[in-house]
Amino acid sequence: MKRTRTNTASTLLSVLVLVAVWQVAALFGESRVFPAPSTVAAIVAAEIASGDLPYHLSATLMRVLAAFTLALTLGTAIGLAMGRIRAVDRALDVWLVVLLNLPALVIIILAYVWFGLNETAAIGAVALNKLPNVIVTIREGARALDADLDQMAKAFRLSWRKRLFDVVLPQLQPYVAASARSGLSLVWKIVLVVELLGRSNGVGFQLNLFFQLFDVASIFAYAISFVVVMLTIELLVLQPIELRANRWRVRTT
Repeated sequence: MKRTRTNTASTLLSVLVLVAVWQVAALFGESRVFPAPSTVAAIVAAEIASGDLPYHLSATLMRVLAAFTLALTLGTAIGLAMGRIRAVDRALDVWLVVLLNLPALVIIILAYVWFGLNETAAIGAVALNKLPNVIVTIREGARALDADLDQMAKAFRLSWRKRLFDVVLPQLQPYVAASARSGLSLVWKIVLVVELLGRSNGVGFQLNLFFQLFDVASIFAYAISFVVVMLTIELLVLQPIELRANRWRVRTT
């Protein structure tokens, strides 16, 4: 409890320092190019009152959730197969390297060209950009599985379902948690690019609109609002999950 309070106090102090530095910088900058925190806060309040900010923010979050879930599910399955079966690893390793080095922008453009400017193409492009990172992490986790536990499961002739859910997946929890935490930051960045290039709503679409209008204050308002939401998810959801998944490491040290 004491440690939690200390962390909360440190976070609040950091935020206050950041706002103070922002305010001082705004005093010396041009208000149109570098607006003050109060100006941005007023725009956030107005956008919330009009319903525009909740609408576009929810559209972006739905795409983040869909792409994140798709990438994590497929990546876990493929990474587990590559880590456990050498033939699968050899067959897919080249494709994995290609996806790891293929620019996100290329994947997004090709998805829109091949499948049209629709939600399926947008979500698929984001998921495909995140997929190789999940595969790499889970593959390393699968290679590090305890061989003794595997032999024990075979000796007791456990079904594949029991082996998967009672032996394999519990050992993979730290790797899945790490993939989820690192993946969320990557997914929401790519989602904004996808929305900027080919969607008619979302935070990325709004940022593109405000860029064309050179409305820096509104760009700050939407960007900060989205960052606050993602930080909230990180602190309240992903970090506790990762701490729980790695609890066994603390007990053994």
